[in-house]
Amino acid sequence: KLKRQDPDFSKKVIPVTGDILHENLGVSQKDEERVINDVSVVFHSAATVKFDEEMKLAVEMNVVGVNRMIQFCKKIKNLEVLLHVSTAYCNCNVKYIDEKVYEPPLAPHKLLDACEWMDGDVLNTLTPKMIGNRPNTYTYTKAIAEYLLYQNKEELPVVIFRPSIVGASWNEPVPGWVDNYNGPTGLLAAIGNGLLRVMKGDFYGTSDIIPVDIASNMMIAVAWDNVVYKSDELKVYHCTTGQMNKFTWGQMERMSHECFMKNPVNTVARIPNPRFTKSYVWHEVCVLFDHVLPAYLMDMMMWVSGKRPIFVKIQDKLRKAVGSLDYFTQNEWVFSNKNLDDLLNKMTPEDRKTFNFNVKSIHWPTYMESYCLGIKRFVLREELSELSKARQTLKRLQRINFAVNVFLFIAVWRLLINRVAVARTLWNFLLGWAIRIFKRMPKVAKSS
Repeated sequence: KLKRQDPDFSKKVIPVTGDILHENLGVSQKDEERVINDVSVVFHSAATVKFDEEMKLAVEMNVVGVNRMIQFCKKIKNLEVLLHVSTAYCNCNVKYIDEKVYEPPLAPHKLLDACEWMDGDVLNTLTPKMIGNRPNTYTYTKAIAEYLLYQNKEELPVVIFRPSIVGASWNEPVPGWVDNYNGPTGLLAAIGNGLLRVMKGDFYGTSDIIPVDIASNMMIAVAWDNVVYKSDELKVYHCTTGQMNKFTWGQMERMSHECFMKNPVNTVARIPNPRFTKSYVWHEVCVLFDHVLPAYLMDMMMWVSGKRPIFVKIQDKLRKAVGSLDYFTQNEWVFSNKNLDDLLNKMTPEDRKTFNFNVKSIHWPTYMESYCLGIKRFVLREELSELSKARQTLKRLQRINFAVNVFLFIAVWRLLINRVAVARTLWNFLLGWAIRIFKRMPKVAKSS
């Protein structure tokens, strides 16, 4: 779209090499001078988004990195706004989350001091106590970073942007575009392969997915808002869907199943059949019979055929990855959206169309189909021209699955009637009843 409107737009883009792990952001003196003199709006989104990141690296990237950005921005001569991309879940220890910066459990400078003299092993040992009732180092360090920005709001025009669970694009650059396994993408890819079949989660709970292009459009609008309508207060904007266009984990379960049955991936190993459950016992039973045992069986078949067994290792990695999401799939939050509504009201109809972030317009079945196809195209790098072949593979798996189920049913039933008297009596009764019905059928036909 941008190429059509302005074919030479790329000439306006000047890349600058940098790294938040280095002092002064690793920017060269020449680039620093250019940024200081020519830049007026800064978007800071660099961070580690790994939920299970070790505390030392999480602090270095998500807190120290923000501090380095703050010090760098203080040198920019005509800075109009510094927009920091946080997360809607940085205060997930609170059920109703307002558009404000919450005081963290530990002052930023104390955390930075501790990370300077403590080694990684000591920090890892202390991590559970440090994060308290937050689920991971990601949300903890993001909350600390927000407060660090709050402490510098008198010196910098700071604004905080909190997206929820960022997913594939809604419309731009194309529907379903995604280039990583973060967030729900990894879940959906594993569902499509048939390797992820049961997850802990509230079937009726909110799956607060926000398309990446909606988040990007809103970021631009937020920056504009804080340049044109300046405020003495540090403003926080939530970019979420739950309160305006609810989408549940149950809907994701159903729609992802429908999408991957209609458009299977080439590497499908089992029939896609995802399920969410809040029951710990049922989840563990399903994991045993639907994940662990099939993985060992498939690895045994791989070993017999002379191939390297991989499915047990895949399931181990998958369980760890899915486990890090349990907290978010089993809980839900209410996010205040007053600043979002105010922002929409300030924009002209033309601007609302160009920078569309109205989540009420999302049609979830269409979005999910685009998302699943996007995973196939952009993440798994599969051609849509190969869909017919993938569908044949899925049909073959369905036939095999049916045959296996019939075999298991017969085997179990034979075992029961041979070992259990009640089952044998029931079998003889049903068999005799069926034979009598069958014998009467010719008589009924003649009389009619």
